[in-house]
Amino acid sequence: MKKLAIISTHPIQYNAPLFRLLAESKTLHPRVYYTWEQSGKGAKYDPGFGKNIEWDIPLLEGYEFEFVPNSADDAGTHHFKGMINPGLNSVIEAWQPDVLLVYGWSYDSHLKAIRHFHGRIPVLFRGDSTLLNEEPGLRRILRRLFLHWVYRHVDYALYVGTNNKAYYLKHGMKERQLVLAPHAVDNDRFAGHDAERRQEAAQWKRLLGIKENELVLLYAGKLETVKDPAFIVGLAEKWKDLPVKVVLVGNGHLEAELKEKAKALPNILFLDFQNQSRMPVVYRLADLFILSSRSETWGLGANEAMACGCGLMLSSQVGGAIDLVLEGVNGIVFPVGDYEKCTKFVQDLLAEPGRLDKIKTASRARVNQRFSFPGVVQSVEELCNGII
Repeated sequence: MKKLAIISTHPIQYNAPLFRLLAESKTLHPRVYYTWEQSGKGAKYDPGFGKNIEWDIPLLEGYEFEFVPNSADDAGTHHFKGMINPGLNSVIEAWQPDVLLVYGWSYDSHLKAIRHFHGRIPVLFRGDSTLLNEEPGLRRILRRLFLHWVYRHVDYALYVGTNNKAYYLKHGMKERQLVLAPHAVDNDRFAGHDAERRQEAAQWKRLLGIKENELVLLYAGKLETVKDPAFIVGLAEKWKDLPVKVVLVGNGHLEAELKEKAKALPNILFLDFQNQSRMPVVYRLADLFILSSRSETWGLGANEAMACGCGLMLSSQVGGAIDLVLEGVNGIVFPVGDYEKCTKFVQDLLAEPGRLDKIKTASRARVNQRFSFPGVVQSVEELCNGII
């Protein structure tokens, strides 16, 4: 059995199920090294939500892990010097892994580990950056040169989708070094107990005043500028005469401003941040899930919504849109700020009874077929067993 050391900053709801599944592998023995030691002590302040967040699902069960001492003065994921772990490399070496997988290079200790282990054992890398929001100029040129240097120390990258693959190729990695391991969520957790959760969502909709004949559009995430929730409020304004309810779930610095803009709109609802155990019910409030982001490396909320049976409306700046959406089959991709395309899509759905159900069914089928943790595990197993 091959030993796989994994470096990650902190326990994340999107990674824990994958680590548990890797721990069940018959060919790999994973061990996770968390570099943000302080994150193991409970709730953390999330500036995007504007509050302390502690996920209410288990993130440290079912796999081996270790929090590595972090001596950073300002520990956290918000800057390069947030992860300074002088003992990281020696701790990993003492375990004698066969392969190293690093999540993200943009932390002091992560980059040092990539450089240290390169040429000693195979170094795998996982990230989801894209080229979608690059701006021309000297800064881009310098960044390209720097990233070419970074990725020279990586043997293989586990790319999450089409835009991420293009990013690696642009920064010097070769086709033979790239292995598809698509971004995924715990589909089973979101799809499970469907009848029970739909009944709970139906009761909640009645309490919220959502009528049975109304189409529900949902956004769930941080209310911050880059997500462009103001565009969604603008949709509600344009759709005020349609049988449509718009629901925004989350908190953030734009919350008061958005509520002020929407206070005269009877077709828009705001709900506070909902924790992970509640999200499968939240998504079942909706028929369509929207991400109007101006910049988004992937958009994992879309995966969650798909697993719950929602159609998609994703902006073209959402990194995962090109992979998640089959245009017109399970949703649409729209240019940022394009009210016209979004409105036409919704009007067409209202005018074609039965089409919405087909879109929702297609969405759930696509996420199960193409974006699942078992598929990621298979990619990691085949790569590790093939290169050792």
